Amino acid sequence: MTIKVLLVEDSPVALTVLKRILNEPPLVEVVGTARTGIEALELIPKIKPDVICTDLHMPKMDGLELTQEVMERFPRPILVISISVQDEDRQKVFKLLQAGAVDVFPKPRSGQLEDYEQVKDQLLNKIKVLAGVKVFTKRRKPSYLSDGPNERPPRPLVATPSLPSPPASPPAATVKLVVIGASTGGPQALQEIFSHLPSNFPVPILCVQHISEGFLQGFTDWLQNNCALPIEIAKTGKIPQAGKIYLPPEKEQMEIDKQGRFYCCKAPPVDGHCPSVTVLFQSVARVYGAGVIGILLSGMGRDGAAGLLSIVQKGGFTIAQDESTCVVFGMPQEAIKLRAAHQILPVQDIAPLLVKRVQYNS
Repeated sequence: MTIKVLLVEDSPVALTVLKRILNEPPLVEVVGTARTGIEALELIPKIKPDVICTDLHMPKMDGLELTQEVMERFPRPILVISISVQDEDRQKVFKLLQAGAVDVFPKPRSGQLEDYEQVKDQLLNKIKVLAGVKVFTKRRKPSYLSDGPNERPPRPLVATPSLPSPPASPPAATVKLVVIGASTGGPQALQEIFSHLPSNFPVPILCVQHISEGFLQGFTDWLQNNCALPIEIAKTGKIPQAGKIYLPPEKEQMEIDKQGRFYCCKAPPVDGHCPSVTVLFQSVARVYGAGVIGILLSGMGRDGAAGLLSIVQKGGFTIAQDESTCVVFGMPQEAIKLRAAHQILPVQDIAPLLVKRVQYNS
C-alpha cells in the first residue's frame, strides 16, 4: 500500500529536492505540496495524507502553528524537516515535538547531495516508520507537558498475549546509576520523565537518544527547560556525577570503563546506531552490576533490547515503556520478548518508580 505524503515547504529548491527523494512509487508518493501552513490545512481533508512533512519557517503560518492545528483537527504523523542552524530554531524544532510532531530530520541541501542515496534511504525509512505510528487528537496546551504536576489520566496496562511474562524483580538494592535508551517518540517520553525528577535525585542518569545529526544541542536545551537536573554532554575520562543527566556526543558511542569513567569514541554502529543504547547498557552492566536501573523507551528496531537483558543478567532492575504510551513500540517490545523488562509501565509512571527505587540509597 502506497504511503501518501504531504510536503509543506516554502522554498522551491528544497521542495524540488524533497519531491525527488520521496517520490518512490509504489512505496511512497507525494500527493500534495503546500507553501504555507494555511494551504496545508486546506489540502489535508481533500488528499488525506498518511504522513505530513513540514518545514519550521514558512509565511502566514509556521511549522509550530501548523502542527498544533493538525493535531487538533486532523491528527496525522508529522515529520519536521529543518536546517535549524540557529539556536532559537533548534529549540523551536522540539517545541513541534511537544505539540505532537513525531520526529525530526535535517533538511537535505541541493548542493550537498554527494550522499544522496544515503539521505534518501534514511528519509524513506523515517516515512515508513511514521506511516505506522498511532497519533491522537491533541489539545493546544496538554497539561502533562506543562510546568505543573502531571494531570494526564493514567492509561490502563494492555496485556499482550503474544509476549512472555516479565521476569521476577530483583530485591531492592543500592542504585549507583540509571541508564535510559530511546529512539522515535523518545524526546517526548524523556521530557515526561525528566520533568518529574527532583533536583536532589541522588545518582547519575546516562541517556542515549537516537537523533539526527545537528539537533543534539537543541534537544539538550529543550529538555533542560523543564528539568531540575543539569543536562550535559559526556566527556571521556570524566566520572558521572550524582544528580546530573548525561548524553553522548554526536555520532559517538558512550560507555563506562572499568574505573567508572566515561569513554566516548567514534566507533562502528551497533544494532544500526551510533550512539547505541545496547553499547551503553552492556558497559554499565559490566561495571555496576546490580546497582543499575535500565529503562528502554519508545523507538523503532531492537537497539537496547540485548543491553537491557545484560542488565537483568547482572542483577540490575529494568523497565520498558508500555505499548499504550509508546509512539513506536519496537525497542521495548523486543526487550519484553527477551524477558529483559522487570516492569512494563506507562511513561507517566516511570519517574515515580525511579524516585521510589533510589530511596533505598538513603
